Order: sequence, then C-alpha cells, then structure tokens
Amino acid sequence: MQEQPETPFAPGLAARVELTVTDADTAQAMGSGDVPVLGTPRVLALVEAASVAATATRMPTGRTTVGLRVELDHRAPTPVGRTVTAWARLAKVDGRRLLFEVTVADGDEIVADGRVERMLVDRQRFLERASQAS
Repeated sequence: MQEQPETPFAPGLAARVELTVTDADTAQAMGSGDVPVLGTPRVLALVEAASVAATATRMPTGRTTVGLRVELDHRAPTPVGRTVTAWARLAKVDGRRLLFEVTVADGDEIVADGRVERMLVDRQRFLERASQAS
C-alpha cells in the first residue's frame, strides 16, 4: 500500500463565499461595537468559511482543518443590505499548515484583507483531545 502524503493540497486552491449583510451580521448585534454595519467578527467568520471551502473538495476522509492564526485588516464599513464576497487562496503549504491569503470586497471596494492559517488534523483524534481538555 502506498503511503499517503501529509497534505493533498497545493498552493493555488481557492474559493469564494458571499454574504448579504443583515441586521444579525452587524457590530451592534454581535456585541463588537455599537454601529449597524458589518461586524469584524462576521468578517472573520466569512474569510474562515472561504478558506474551509477552498480545501473542501480535496479533504481526505477523516481529516479536517482547524484555525491557528488570523491577521485581518477591516478597512471599510459595509451597511446592511449590501453583498460582500470573500475570497481565500491557498498561498503556502508547510507540512500540515495551510496559509491562505484572504480578501473581502463590496463591489470594487476592499472591505478587509489578511491571512488565515489552518492546520490539517485527524478529525477523531482532535475531538477526543478536545473532550479531554475540560
């Protein structure tokens, strides 16, 4: 039996996800501020979703990725009703570590950009370890 490589991913994998901003997505609703515009925690969740989507079709059975580190610059406000698009592109693979370059845009305006780092893990072992942490 041939040994499986540590990661089936190569730089260049990419995905995008869209979100139409609702009242539930605002800084006010999320408790991260008092203004009714797209909240930074929601922007973070959006770029994480895009990075997960970028690897989803090549994810080996029994494996998943978990977040390790995020660098995110939230550059512009987005009002309720606007649609933003998040892109994630796998820029670097270092063993099980995956580094994504991420961007969120409202039309031609960059709303946020940065990096998301994720780690490829065995899903079952990760969950067992998490349940023992309490």
